Amino acid sequence: MPAEPVAPPAVTEDDPGGRTVRRLVTVVALAAVLPALYLPGLMHDFFDLKIYMSAMRWWTAGNPLYDYVQPDRVQGELYFTYPPFSALLLWPFGLLRLGATVTIFTVLTILAVVLTTRWLVTPVIERHGLPRAFTLTVAVLLVLAVESTRETITFGQINMLLVVLILADLLFAVPRARRWAGVGVGLATALKLFPGIFIVYLLATRRWRAAVVASATAAAATLLAAAIAPEDSWRFWTRELWDNDRVGRTDYVGNQSLFGLLSRFTAPEKPDRLLWLLVVAAVVAYGLWRAARAARAGDLLTGLTLTGLVGALVSPITWTHHIYWFVPAVVLLADSALSAERPDEARRRRWVAGLALGTTAVIVYGVVTFQKWGTEPVRTHDPVDFVTQNSYVLLSLVLLAALPVRSVRRRQADQPQSEEKSHQMDRHPQ
Repeated sequence: MPAEPVAPPAVTEDDPGGRTVRRLVTVVALAAVLPALYLPGLMHDFFDLKIYMSAMRWWTAGNPLYDYVQPDRVQGELYFTYPPFSALLLWPFGLLRLGATVTIFTVLTILAVVLTTRWLVTPVIERHGLPRAFTLTVAVLLVLAVESTRETITFGQINMLLVVLILADLLFAVPRARRWAGVGVGLATALKLFPGIFIVYLLATRRWRAAVVASATAAAATLLAAAIAPEDSWRFWTRELWDNDRVGRTDYVGNQSLFGLLSRFTAPEKPDRLLWLLVVAAVVAYGLWRAARAARAGDLLTGLTLTGLVGALVSPITWTHHIYWFVPAVVLLADSALSAERPDEARRRRWVAGLALGTTAVIVYGVVTFQKWGTEPVRTHDPVDFVTQNSYVLLSLVLLAALPVRSVRRRQADQPQSEEKSHQMDRHPQ
């Protein structure tokens, strides 16, 4: 009598070996794509960093800092435009060989990407039980793939230093009411002005002490620079700060601000300033209202992300490498999509996940990397031009309205669990 067939054992869990292979393939595929994304940016050849270093040598030789000018095929003439305090920070690098400076800037930028991505993603990993090493690795590779990161590295910019200062301050120091809360935002503001929008955010969220500390820190750093370089400081704050032409063409597509959008309608003429100010006032009022509401609800990451997007929109010139704030926006959207568990949330989950994927696609492809906009004034002629030339502006406006404020249950895990438990009561600002 033949033996009865034996049923195969039931499979109760996924094959861990297969899962490991799939994760490895994902990481390798993302890493393999990076060189192709960075290849077009190699033409920048650390152009901005070279301006910094040449300006520092010019300054060291006894020349006025803001007289330094360098020709550019797209912008015409470019000058050193940062505040004097930035010059103090950059001055030692002018003593090094260019190769050493490039290496230092690139390594520090990559380390800053790893650190800040860990700050953003770790709470999501812990909240949803995601694989830590794999998720962090994929997240870092995706942030390195984003156009703003690529442009920061290939131009040799200092943007990630500002991001580290701002995130450290607003995610850790401010919610825990540290004595030094506000110092990071203040230093960032003294270095590049744009972060001053976060002082306004601190005021809007009634973080009075942090706002005062940030303002005092920015003022102290500015006065220190004035004491060391009084003539250059006076010239910057009374003349050069107000001259947008020193920074570059406002109509160039790389300028993804509201002023850039309007400039592309009127190029080569400047847009109407009153119209621009009215639009800016509306965006600031609405964006900071939403940011303050998010902060009062305890969702600090959404609050500061909205503020960063407001700052990018209202600055007269916002180059593509300035707009880091899409990165935390994607993290927030992904977290919100993963958190929608009930059946009645299925539609919302699909919509938020779609917005996260769409945002990621836009910021990886970018607006300047794979486009040749030429050296002539850029004008908007039709709806297609409007969308392609202003992709980041339009995306910022969408996120300003659509970025979700997370619930109490989800935001309680926002701080990494490795933080001291004695600080848990400080996570909910009054």
